[in-house]
Amino acid sequence: MENTKQTIGMYADAKTWNPFSGCRFGCIYCEPSFQRQAKRQKRTCQQCYEYVPHYHLERLTRIPSAKIVFVCGNGDLSFCDPAYTRRIIASIKARNRRSPNKTYYFQSKRPEYFNQFLEELPENVILLTTLETNRDEGYGEISKAPVPSVRYEQFRALGWPRKVLTIEPVMDFDFDVFTSWITALRPEYVWLGFNSKPGAVTLPEPSKDNFERLHDYLITKGIEVRLKDARG
Repeated sequence: MENTKQTIGMYADAKTWNPFSGCRFGCIYCEPSFQRQAKRQKRTCQQCYEYVPHYHLERLTRIPSAKIVFVCGNGDLSFCDPAYTRRIIASIKARNRRSPNKTYYFQSKRPEYFNQFLEELPENVILLTTLETNRDEGYGEISKAPVPSVRYEQFRALGWPRKVLTIEPVMDFDFDVFTSWITALRPEYVWLGFNSKPGAVTLPEPSKDNFERLHDYLITKGIEVRLKDARG
């Protein structure tokens, strides 16, 4: 593979801020990662333990001091009531008056949810979605989220200039179709990596050769690639 920026963590230099948590998409690869982390909260929050959508109003003004803040990273924002999401945005705007150089990640596997907030989002927000593959067939066995083709169209239609794409955990793909999607989205950068918990869940993965081919193609198109788990 050609030179690229590599990080150990998925979101290096970032901290998660969770005034809202939980998700109902049931992605099988989240169970041994995000959901297992949430189960550590059993003594403090039963809803966090059960990974159901819920709110933590006491956290609304407790924005981390990190340069990058992953908003509601322990869930999917599309399950959040829009009125409450607007309170989250208001907290960010208030913080921007004192700390204008922070960056906020808003991520969802149902990106059309963000349409209703585009006129309200501050410029230091980046919208993200996950596209593990371009293939819809069999995806229902992986997740209850919108299938990849629908998610791609929703994300492409968002009239927001700052977008980042997560291709992690990458699953087997059709090279020409998948690369055309990615380049059409014009992301600021792409996170790329294999399933980080292969011992806990099995996914239909591309070969290492196809992984490298995808990586190198994106680099030639001027798209920054940030690797998570490239398995050597």
